Amino acid sequence: MIALQTLFHAIAQAKNEQTLRSHISAEMSEYFSATRCGLFFFAQISLLDSNIQKVLQIALSPQYNPVVRYLVERHAPVHEALVVEPKTWQLICPRADHWHVMAGPIVSNGQLVGVVGCTREQGMPAFDSQNLTDLSALCLHISTWVAMTRLQQPLLLQTERLTPREMQIASLVAQGQTNAEISAELWITENSVKQALKRMFRKLEVSSRAHMVAKLSTVSK
Repeated sequence: MIALQTLFHAIAQAKNEQTLRSHISAEMSEYFSATRCGLFFFAQISLLDSNIQKVLQIALSPQYNPVVRYLVERHAPVHEALVVEPKTWQLICPRADHWHVMAGPIVSNGQLVGVVGCTREQGMPAFDSQNLTDLSALCLHISTWVAMTRLQQPLLLQTERLTPREMQIASLVAQGQTNAEISAELWITENSVKQALKRMFRKLEVSSRAHMVAKLSTVSK
């Protein structure tokens, strides 16, 4: 049996959204005894086929789907039995492999940016309050992962734009060396150091040596 802590660890180790989905979908299915589980980020919709987009836009519409409406309004995990009667749910979603559904919010900057979903087939027991509690914990970890990843990505992108020479200069700046000391160390003119720093400040969107060092230190952690 998969432990909740194992899922927490898998979330923390994910490098991007694709690995996050691939790493934990199967484990979540096992943990929740679900037919299937998965993560969906709303930003993915624009990358899909237009016909699939239309289907998803209806399925994810708060006006059409009361489970989605609950997520949008409360940013809290929900299963279908909390919001509709069984017969009503079967009319909304007649698929036998979605007889029971449970969904939790992925939140970033106060916005619902994605959903964690699990389904069970007809004949399987409904999701219960303990399942919701555990999903809430997973959604907290995933939302934290999303926030940290989106915070770091722009920094990593800016760092990749620095040339090897600029990285050398940044390293020497971090050691507290002056422009004159850096020029002597790298066998370049002091003016070359000044011009390089100007370019680096623009790339990293900083205005001082201290700010640059702080930003690069954050990236390297």
